[in-house]
Amino acid sequence: MAFASRPSAQLLFRRLSRQLCQRRGACERTMTPDRCFALELPDCTLAHFTLRAGAPGNPQEACQHPRLAAILGSPGRSYSLCVPVAPEADYAARVRAAKLHQRLLHQLRGGPFQLCQLRRLLSYSPGGQPGSSQHGFLLRDPRDCLETRRALIELLGAFKETLHPHLGEFETDPHGQLWQRLWTLQDGECLEVGCALVIPTQEPPLHPVLPDLPSSVVFPNREAARAVLEACTSFIPEAQVVLDLVDQCPKQVQKGKFPVIAIEGLDATGKTTVTQSVSDSMKAVLLKSPPSCVAQWREIFDDEPTIIRRAFYALGNYIVASEIAKESTQSPVIVDRYWHSTATYGLATEISGGLQHLPPVHHHIYQWPKDLLKPDLVLLLTVSPEERVHRIASRGMEKTREEAELEANNVFRQKVEVSYQRMENPSCHMVDASPSKEKVLQTVLSLIKNNCH
Repeated sequence: MAFASRPSAQLLFRRLSRQLCQRRGACERTMTPDRCFALELPDCTLAHFTLRAGAPGNPQEACQHPRLAAILGSPGRSYSLCVPVAPEADYAARVRAAKLHQRLLHQLRGGPFQLCQLRRLLSYSPGGQPGSSQHGFLLRDPRDCLETRRALIELLGAFKETLHPHLGEFETDPHGQLWQRLWTLQDGECLEVGCALVIPTQEPPLHPVLPDLPSSVVFPNREAARAVLEACTSFIPEAQVVLDLVDQCPKQVQKGKFPVIAIEGLDATGKTTVTQSVSDSMKAVLLKSPPSCVAQWREIFDDEPTIIRRAFYALGNYIVASEIAKESTQSPVIVDRYWHSTATYGLATEISGGLQHLPPVHHHIYQWPKDLLKPDLVLLLTVSPEERVHRIASRGMEKTREEAELEANNVFRQKVEVSYQRMENPSCHMVDASPSKEKVLQTVLSLIKNNCH
C-alpha cells in the first residue's frame, strides 16, 4: 500500500532494518516493566513471560522455557500485536478495541500472512486489576520472510485511528538471550520505542482475563450489557431497536405462582423436541431466548466481537424475563435457553487455553445476575460428542460461528460443557438425552415434579 503524503512502505522498511542493526545497549527502558504476557500454546496450555530491561551478554538471562524459546526465537521470526488497553468503565473504548482486534484477526489470516502461524496472546498487569488486559496475537513466520515484516509495517500504517495495535518483534542474540523490540507508527514512520529481555514467569492463580469478564462477556446486570449496545448504535442500527425494547421492560420483575423451567444444552441435544414435548405435557407457555422480537438480528450480532455478541444475548434474557413474569402468573413456563447459555459461551470464548484455565468451582462469575428473574429449575440436556455430530449431520442444521466452533474445536466444546456444570444459584440438573424421546420426556417431567412446587 502507499501512504498519502507519508514515506513509502519500502522507505519505512529500510529505516526499520537499520534500527534493527543498532547496538542493543542503546535501547532505553521505555516499556512498562510490570506487564506480563500469556501465550496460548498448541496443546492449549499457556506460557507466561514478562519483559525486563537488561544488558546483553549475560547467559544467565537466557530464556529457560524451551517451548517458549522455540516459538519466539529463531529459526523463524515471531511478532506480537496487541490492542491497547481500554478502561473498565469506558464501554465505548472497549467496543472500539474489540472491533480493532476483530479487524486485526481478519487481516492476519489472509494475504501475505497465510503461511504464518497465528496464536492468541494476552498482555496483562500481574496485579490483576480490571481493565488491564490487552488482547492480541503472536504471528510466527517460520521462514523469517522479509515480506512478512514489510506487510506488518503496511498493516500498522493502515490503521488511521488514534487507536492502533502495538507491534513487537522477537529476536535471539548470540548469547541465547531472547529480546522483544516494541515498535510504533508515528507520523508515518515505524519507530522503536522499547527493548527488553523476555523472561519466563509463573502462571497467576487465576486466568489474567478474569477481572475483565464482568465488563466484557459475563455481564453482572442489565445496565452493563446495555452500556455496550449503546456504544454500538452508530454502526449497528438494530442495536437501538434492541435498547428500546429493553427500556420498555420493567427493571424489577417478579415470577408468578407457576413454575419456570429453563432447558439448556448444546445444539442437537434435543432441546427443541424436549421443550415442545414438556410444554405440551404441562400445558405450559414455551419461550425462547433470544425472544422472537430480537432473534431476527442474531446473524448480525453473531458477526460482531464477543463483547457485542454477548451484550445482545444478555439483553435478550432481560426481555424474556419480562415475558416470563407475565406468563408465569397464568401457567407454567418453559424457556429454551436462558442466562446460562450466554455465560458459558462467553467464558469458553474469552478464556484462552484449556479446561484447566477456566475459573474455579464456586467463583462468583458463575453466579446468576441479581437483577434477572431466576427460574425454578434449570435442566442441561447432554449427549455424547459422537451422537451430537451425527445428529447435526443427519439434519443438515445451519450453524452459527460458535456452534461451528463446537464441532471443530473439542477443547472449546469441553469448556462450554464444564462451564455449564459449574453454574450456581441455580445450578444445572444434568439429563442424558441419548435415550428415546419418550424416555427423556419421562425423566424431565420427573425432575420437574420433584423440584418444582
